[in-house]
Amino acid sequence: MSQTRQGPLTVAVIGGGFSGLLTAVHLLRGDPELVVRLVERAPLFGRGRAYQAAHPDHVLNVRASNMSAFPDEPEHFIRWLEGEGESGARDAFVSRSRYGDYLQSLLRQQVREPTHAGRLLLEADEATAIEPREGRQRVTLKLGRSFDADAVVLALGLLPPAPPPGADPDVLADDRYVADPWRFDPAAAPEGDILLIGSGLTMVDVALGLAGEGRRLTALSRHGLIARAHAPTASAAPPDGSLATLRAAMRTLREQAEKVGWREAVDSIRPLTADIWRSWSLAQRRRFLRHARPWWDVHRHRMAPMIAARLSGLVISAQLEVLAGRLEHVSRDGAGFQARIRPRGERTSVTRRFSAVVNCTGPRGDPDSAEVGLIAQLRRAGAVRRDPLGLGLDVTRELRVIGARGAPTPGLFAVGPLTRAAVWESLAVPDLRSQTAAVAQAVLEQLRAPQPAVAV
Repeated sequence: MSQTRQGPLTVAVIGGGFSGLLTAVHLLRGDPELVVRLVERAPLFGRGRAYQAAHPDHVLNVRASNMSAFPDEPEHFIRWLEGEGESGARDAFVSRSRYGDYLQSLLRQQVREPTHAGRLLLEADEATAIEPREGRQRVTLKLGRSFDADAVVLALGLLPPAPPPGADPDVLADDRYVADPWRFDPAAAPEGDILLIGSGLTMVDVALGLAGEGRRLTALSRHGLIARAHAPTASAAPPDGSLATLRAAMRTLREQAEKVGWREAVDSIRPLTADIWRSWSLAQRRRFLRHARPWWDVHRHRMAPMIAARLSGLVISAQLEVLAGRLEHVSRDGAGFQARIRPRGERTSVTRRFSAVVNCTGPRGDPDSAEVGLIAQLRRAGAVRRDPLGLGLDVTRELRVIGARGAPTPGLFAVGPLTRAAVWESLAVPDLRSQTAAVAQAVLEQLRAPQPAVAV
């Protein structure tokens, strides 16, 4: 005997930051009867980790003119700013908290939309398990409730930074070691010398928050590279040369930079990045990550000009030292820490003392590193697996999650930074807004396909 399931289709979106919120919006727009349950463990929906920042120096790294949440409405964010009385902000780098306001306004709009009545359900809780149940997915929440969904989209973002190499266990347990810089109050940091592990954009945020009288900051990374600054640019056509291998792509990009400028050269291949990445072999991608990624990151992910000026001021005033080298060991030392560092190009190490250590190496995506939480549960159940590069989850081109046996897990999708291995560019809003629309379309196409009857 069989029966057809009654009632509207339901999609669970796990994670209420940018990727989750926009995926929910696209799903609601794409099907007038679909029910979407948006699950978010943070106190506020829509902000995620990126847009909670209240520090005035934490601004977007992209101009307002390119920060619309919708790929088919490029002026959407600008119109919102103008509606809020902020005209003339097209070329501005607005604060990240202000962009969080924009996302929350989108959420309020969806909640108030008459056609969405009863179709957008906000679950202020943490998803702890997802398990197959009679052709659907049972989502269990931390407070003990559960519900069934016809499909689930994982919009979880990335995991906190990995522990630094060579750190003693008592270092990791010390309050003066900051494991998660996004949950850190700079005002609580001690005075004295502070070690920032990493020199990327996370370090920039932390350094600006910590800078002040009585503190001296050292940012340590293997290459000692810092993000470049934005500047006025002109659009440029994609380069004519080959992009088929890493070596060819680097040569072509250098030639393009000589013709049009390095910013324009990098921007000219932005629309092609996903296709270039997919065309490379696994060995080519590994070579990029091992040799070229640090240089790509500092040219691709730039700082707003005013932030670059502030950081330069910290360096000039000796409040911030950027050091290229390797951290070999960290131990507790009285009221602080002792770090053994080998400067780049040197054969001998130096030992320095710090009153605090902040891990700014950036978030990680490798699901095998998750010991607790939803990703760990899904991995143990065989529903997800690590991508071959260790960047995040293994997914198909349609962003369906691949399980331990190498086949897509029925009804399970992913969006956002955890899909980096498939598309590479999945961190910035200009990339994520297209990806959220794409994953919503993939989910709807699967739900609309003929489904086998459920046996009872």
